[in-house]
Amino acid sequence: MNQKLLKLENLLRFHTIYRQLHSLCQRRALRQWSHGFSSAYPVWTAQLYAWPWPTEMLIGAALSQYRFLVTKKEERPRKSQLSSTKSKKVVEVWIGMTVEELARAMEKNTDYIYEALLNTAIDIDSLEADSHLDEVWIKEVIMKAGMKLKWSKLKQDKVKKNKDAVRRPQADPALLIPRSPIVTIMGHVDHGKTTLLDKLRKTQVAAMEVGGITQHIGAFLVSLPSGEKITFLDTPGHAAFSAMRARGAQVTDIVILVVAADDGVMKQTVESIQHAKDAQVPIVLAINKCDKAEADPERVKKELLAYDVVCEDYGGDVQAVPISALTGNNLMALAEATIALAEILELKADPNGPVEGTVIESFTDKGRGPVTTAIIQRGTLRKGCVLVAGNCWAKVRLMFDENGKTIHEAHPSMPVGITGWRDLPSAGEEILEVESEPRAREVVDWRKYEQEQEKGKEDMKIIEEKRKEHQEAYQKAREKYSNVQWKKRSLLQYLERKEQTSLKRKQEMERDSNVLPVIIKGDVDGSVEAILNIIDTYDASHECELELVHFGVGDISANDVNLAETFNGVIYGFNVNVGKVIQESAAKKGVKMKLHKIIYRLVEDLQEELSSRLPCAVEEHPVGEASILATFSITEGKKKVPVAGCRVQKGQLEKQKKFKLTRDGHVIWKGSLTSLKHHKDDISIVKTGMDCGLSLDEENMEFKVGDRIVCYEEKQIQAKTSWDPGF
Repeated sequence: MNQKLLKLENLLRFHTIYRQLHSLCQRRALRQWSHGFSSAYPVWTAQLYAWPWPTEMLIGAALSQYRFLVTKKEERPRKSQLSSTKSKKVVEVWIGMTVEELARAMEKNTDYIYEALLNTAIDIDSLEADSHLDEVWIKEVIMKAGMKLKWSKLKQDKVKKNKDAVRRPQADPALLIPRSPIVTIMGHVDHGKTTLLDKLRKTQVAAMEVGGITQHIGAFLVSLPSGEKITFLDTPGHAAFSAMRARGAQVTDIVILVVAADDGVMKQTVESIQHAKDAQVPIVLAINKCDKAEADPERVKKELLAYDVVCEDYGGDVQAVPISALTGNNLMALAEATIALAEILELKADPNGPVEGTVIESFTDKGRGPVTTAIIQRGTLRKGCVLVAGNCWAKVRLMFDENGKTIHEAHPSMPVGITGWRDLPSAGEEILEVESEPRAREVVDWRKYEQEQEKGKEDMKIIEEKRKEHQEAYQKAREKYSNVQWKKRSLLQYLERKEQTSLKRKQEMERDSNVLPVIIKGDVDGSVEAILNIIDTYDASHECELELVHFGVGDISANDVNLAETFNGVIYGFNVNVGKVIQESAAKKGVKMKLHKIIYRLVEDLQEELSSRLPCAVEEHPVGEASILATFSITEGKKKVPVAGCRVQKGQLEKQKKFKLTRDGHVIWKGSLTSLKHHKDDISIVKTGMDCGLSLDEENMEFKVGDRIVCYEEKQIQAKTSWDPGF
């Protein structure tokens, strides 16, 4: 058919050219005729018919047209063959592909992907350019585009060479020198740990602690009269600081377990014992407050037997020293016991080579910037050393002791404050010295890369799980509508999506009204860590969702206020300051800032704030109670109304209040009264001992002798969160 049309078209073209040439010849003949019009008629006729036709021109045009047609004839089949052999475009896809990546692979825009996914089970409104698509939706889009897909594995990055910094191998024993023991004082809150350390240091640390309890981990070097030196770590005893105690136990050589003789073994005492056992650290028992009349050291020793802490008096290896931290009684005996145990342990360290240590605490100082308190475990730290801790590094700018005095060297077992950090490392991080600043950056970059890789693997696991869930849901949806006609199926799917959308909006509104966003700022990293650990125990999300927007170390800043305003949240500050400008800005923006210096006060405040977000609970308060002695009915118009004859037993019945009818201890009706009479008089109040007749607002309710009518009023009370942090 196509060939016939082609021939017809060529003939028409040839005929057109012929007519053009013919008209051209006629015009030339007419022009010559007009010039010779005066001559006789026969002459004009003869000239017209005698005009020689341009046959050469006609033949040339015909030949050129023939060549054109032949060429076209040869080219057309070739093109048709090419078009027939042309295959579908192949698109390379992979699992976890985003909308943007799929559009790029298909050489389309993202709107094309959205259009292809219309009228499917996927929620188009929730899709973003970086949203991951399941396998089923990728196939759907490719199929609708008329393309072929090719699954490819995720491209694996080239394996990088490990550039991390690690601890040195163990030193030659001949190069080791004796070092001071690192001793951690642990025990229950308010058992006298810090007071004991005060006496040893002859300072007043406990008096400076807010509320009389330790809320930071402190590192101190104490020189004894005998010339011996001991590095003490004072850990908080409060339940909130479990992580600090665990960290203290990990870097220590000896644990002094302080137990009050009048209190005995308590919850944090048991926890401290467990930390010491986990770290495989020996224990020295200090039985404190022996100066009190109710003190019973023997009871303490017996209670500790239940936790495998066996004192020497009972055939064990734990030294027990009765002391009084308040009066200073027997403290030297405790110090001697600690030194004796350190000699048995033969504590030694290598003072040469690159430094190794542990971050005990970290905080931000206004004048110094990021500051860490560290314990040196190997090597000698000097000014200018380049250190790496976690994802942070530093070139040591300044070192100082626990009293703020500048020092030039820090040897093994010494606690030291270090400045010069580019960022604030977390407490508990390992400190390692490296050769140079470029090497430090290399180590930090490698560690960040490793973290990103781990996070990527975790994300892919989650994506795969979600993909499987969505695929199963899709299969179930297909099975659900498999036997339904396409029109009805489309209608049912539309109605289902509409219902899901409205339900989703409702859930979002409920969530927004029942969520508490918080921002946490603390003075040191350990305090923030303790607060975050408390927040991790929150288990009442079904009542009110607790959302951690931001946390950090340092004073409250303008950025914190802006975040709180954006998320409609509350800022909690622990041992931090707020500038006047920040306070005015927060007040202007309506941002709540709650500052605390005692951790359990902060937790109590957080519980109250959570409770304030809960809907009020309704409580019923009884006003009066009456028993039904007789039942009868009266006629009102054409209706018979049941009436109960009652006698008030307790309180009084007030017509304006709410009532409930109970039978055999079960409430069978709640509502209001339509009438309340004493004899024939309408009254509003019936007091104890009086008889009355009453009818309910429900006509079909039948009374029985012995039923009870309770008059009550409803009061709204503030609900309390069920979250219990454990202290």
